[in-house]
Amino acid sequence: MGHIPTIVVGCLASALTILYFILPAAVHFTVLVFISAAWFLVAICWLAQKSADYMHTAEDHEHVYEEKKKLTNYSSSQQTLEMTSSQISQAKSELNAELDSLRSSLRNKDEEIGNLKSEISSLRTLVEIEKLKVDLANLKALAAKESAKRKK
Repeated sequence: MGHIPTIVVGCLASALTILYFILPAAVHFTVLVFISAAWFLVAICWLAQKSADYMHTAEDHEHVYEEKKKLTNYSSSQQTLEMTSSQISQAKSELNAELDSLRSSLRNKDEEIGNLKSEISSLRTLVEIEKLKVDLANLKALAAKESAKRKK
């Protein structure tokens, strides 16, 4: 299946080479450019296929070697890991201490988030108060203009 592109491009290059001798001399240069590009593609396809074939054969040999290597490593590393109960309890207490410190830092973060939320709500209230003050000032200015117009 991998040689099909090489065969197709080879047929195209052969057809262009034959056309070179059939076509008039006015188009020889153009056809020559196409012929050289086609034969270059044939060479590239052929090299790519050879490379792919080489890699597949190399993978097959590596796979067999890795299987043998894995089997020998497995048989030599069948030692069981033995831990004493004191080591297990020590590791358990270390993990519990880490877990407690993480929980306390999480509580601190939750408190910080609550404080920030309350600050945001108070800032929103302050912004709303300032908007109301500005609106009130604008209304007073409009009322002053209206009273000035009436007096005139």
